Amino acid sequence: MDSLERMQGMFAGGSYDRVGLHDHYWPETCVQWMDQGYPTHTDGDGNRLPHDPSVVFDYDMRSVGGWFDLSPIRGVSEVLEETDEWIVRRTGSGAAFKYWKHKSGTPEHVDFQMSSREIWERDYRPHLLELDRGRVDVDGARANLQKAREDRKWSFYGHQFVWETLRGSLGDVCMYESLSLDPGWIHDFCRVYTDFYKQHYGLLFSEAGAPDGVWMYEDLGYRNGLFCSPKTLAALIFPYFAELVSFFHDHGCPVVLHSCGNFTQALPLIVEAGFDAINPMEVKAGCDILAMADRYADRLVFVGGLDVRILETNDPEVIGPAVRTLVEQMKARNARFVFGTDHSVTPLVRYDSYRLAVETCRQHGAY
Repeated sequence: MDSLERMQGMFAGGSYDRVGLHDHYWPETCVQWMDQGYPTHTDGDGNRLPHDPSVVFDYDMRSVGGWFDLSPIRGVSEVLEETDEWIVRRTGSGAAFKYWKHKSGTPEHVDFQMSSREIWERDYRPHLLELDRGRVDVDGARANLQKAREDRKWSFYGHQFVWETLRGSLGDVCMYESLSLDPGWIHDFCRVYTDFYKQHYGLLFSEAGAPDGVWMYEDLGYRNGLFCSPKTLAALIFPYFAELVSFFHDHGCPVVLHSCGNFTQALPLIVEAGFDAINPMEVKAGCDILAMADRYADRLVFVGGLDVRILETNDPEVIGPAVRTLVEQMKARNARFVFGTDHSVTPLVRYDSYRLAVETCRQHGAY
């Protein structure tokens, strides 16, 4: 059974032969691994670069596109300030973020111009009402999708949606205040952006082709739980989640919800909205993948779940048994499981340590 057959069977609740494989990385990780024996190649300018880990580790899932420009005023990346260590850029949503230049990390929120419904309606909303082909890399998605099909991998488009778009447009303070004080604005924002996402995904589907699935990246939680109450999410956010999931299902695409942090309280909403899988189930934030599988093994595919701190020990005597135990426990629950870390592989993990985890998963992954 190849990757495509395996993942199609897993998402359909049909037959599959073993645990799947998929993961995410901090950008520095594979660069650091180049000095630890990781496969490399040379670009046209003679620069030595790491190979794509999805190919190196033969993952079952492969990202092939999506990520169209969602800012109301597209193509904007205005540099406001810069030093040797960091840079501040303003987006076409009027939001300014401060980024490290030589390492990854969550950007600092600096300033947000979309601070009222009036400003939204006057300066930003009108730019989002029509399909804009210039936002979407149709040719790139088509080529990537064709290559994934040739390689028999389960392909997916990915993007964020209304929750992360709200946070990246209004900023946390204005957004959370408006959830309580001006829910009508939140509904209008989500309505406009839901139509926007459907239009631009529709362009990809019609001209590049439909992938095997879609990932939605929406960080609903942090280390102590959800950013807002399940009641608020149910009233203002999840109706739009359910609508977009239904749109994807109409195109034959199951949907994976990626949420960092502890999203346990939102699981009933996630299932009700029709999501087919969840990722990454951060152990360090309090997620319990085994408890989730006990309750939802018949409704969800589970992607991720290995505490990355186990890999960061770089101790084979710790890594091997931990991976084996997780895989065996998920299989014992008849869970549809795609092995990976509970967030992303960090630069603290050595290449040999990650290879051991993958090899152990393959040794014990047969159902």
